Amino acid sequence: MPDIAFSTATSLCAELAERRLGCVELLEHYLNRVDSFNQGINAIVVTDVERARARAAAADEALARGESWGPLHGLPMTLKESFDIEGLPTTWGVPALKDSAAPRNAVQVDRLLNAGAVIFGKTNVPLLLADFQSYNEVYGTTNNPWDHGRTPGGSSGGSAAALASGMTGLEAGSDIGGSIRNPAHYCGVCGLKPTWGILPPRGHAMPGILTPSDISVVGPLARGADDLDLALNVMAGPDVLQAGGWTLNLPPARQERLSDFRVAVWTDSEICPVDAEVGDRLQAAVDAVAAGGARIDDAARPDIDFAEAHDIYRWLLYAVVTSRQPPEAVAAARERLAGLADDDRTDGAIATRATLGYHRDWLAANEARTHMRYRWHEFFQDHDLLLCPISVTAAFPHDQSADSNARTLTVNGAPQPYFQQLFWAGMTGIVYLPSVIVPAGRTPAGLPVGLQIVAPEYGERTAIRFARLLADAIGGFTPPPAYAG
Repeated sequence: MPDIAFSTATSLCAELAERRLGCVELLEHYLNRVDSFNQGINAIVVTDVERARARAAAADEALARGESWGPLHGLPMTLKESFDIEGLPTTWGVPALKDSAAPRNAVQVDRLLNAGAVIFGKTNVPLLLADFQSYNEVYGTTNNPWDHGRTPGGSSGGSAAALASGMTGLEAGSDIGGSIRNPAHYCGVCGLKPTWGILPPRGHAMPGILTPSDISVVGPLARGADDLDLALNVMAGPDVLQAGGWTLNLPPARQERLSDFRVAVWTDSEICPVDAEVGDRLQAAVDAVAAGGARIDDAARPDIDFAEAHDIYRWLLYAVVTSRQPPEAVAAARERLAGLADDDRTDGAIATRATLGYHRDWLAANEARTHMRYRWHEFFQDHDLLLCPISVTAAFPHDQSADSNARTLTVNGAPQPYFQQLFWAGMTGIVYLPSVIVPAGRTPAGLPVGLQIVAPEYGERTAIRFARLLADAIGGFTPPPAYAG
């Protein structure tokens, strides 16, 4: 089997099941690549090699007896550091937690193990999962495999970098502000942000937290669209509190052929301008979709005030993110609040107000969100999907300046606020819509660009099907040159 390090998880699982490839053999292949390449990328920051080797050996023995543990039998994989794996640290980049040991597995870890996966490590994140980059005091900085001077994205940056460099077979991350989607875009891999609530996140939280966070989801990253479907089948479904009363029954893809899809397109916005080098690649992908016969509408939008929606999204987002802060940070927010102008809509101001908001404020924001959900529902009666960006630039140079609110990104030669690009993640995240990132080519500088494929609630299979067809039309994942061969 050629170039197994960069094969899709789907093809690897087929090779393992037919015993054309050994479970131990594949694990050792990835571990050898970790030894060779991880030092330069720093994507995989925790390893569990001995348990993985024992499990891979047992997986080979089971196959020899004609037994199958499930669809991921023997597949080596890693997970974002923020998932609990029994006996391993879960820090979220917080130095005080560097010597922690999770008492039990996250729900998704157990589901992946029950499907036969061989989990051998954890991948890097930013502090508290709150950046478009992946660096922290515990594990250091993760570099982009396409250019070590640039970010791999965040907060699932280690996940995407490990996949792109061929050091793992499959990954799982999380997303509240593009944290699966922007790393997939920056590193040239695929990612799925599912409908909120269909993949239980228990065990992906700070110590002692059981309540799922608003907007936040967990989901897979991979090198191919088929892998997203494979992982979705394993990871989705109710947690124990819901299992007594409901089951998940995701509908099949709305269409099977590219020519049957009704596609809305939105590649730029005055609220959040997209750099031309990214926009050109997205337009080339749209042109390929049109050439395949799909019906394209580049003017269709739901009846929503998107500037207002972006403000509401940021308030709800920061209400979640700032809830992780220590008491002294809340006290500092109270001091800042008194000095805020009523019309200050900067990210710092909205974060301060969200930190100190009343429950009635959250209820009002949630009511506005619910109105938007119904308008999106109406929109998707006439369109199967929306195609749009996820980030305004390709992977940008590392910027670890202390005041993240003062950072900027260069878009079409001009500085834009660092966090403004949350618009493209939040537009869909606030209303719980699923979306898939699929590689859409590279910029003139050779950096990957990902296309965001947005589907109606519970429309994961429609987005995945379209991603598969688009990859067939324009080409899917390609490995970074430094790591291929």
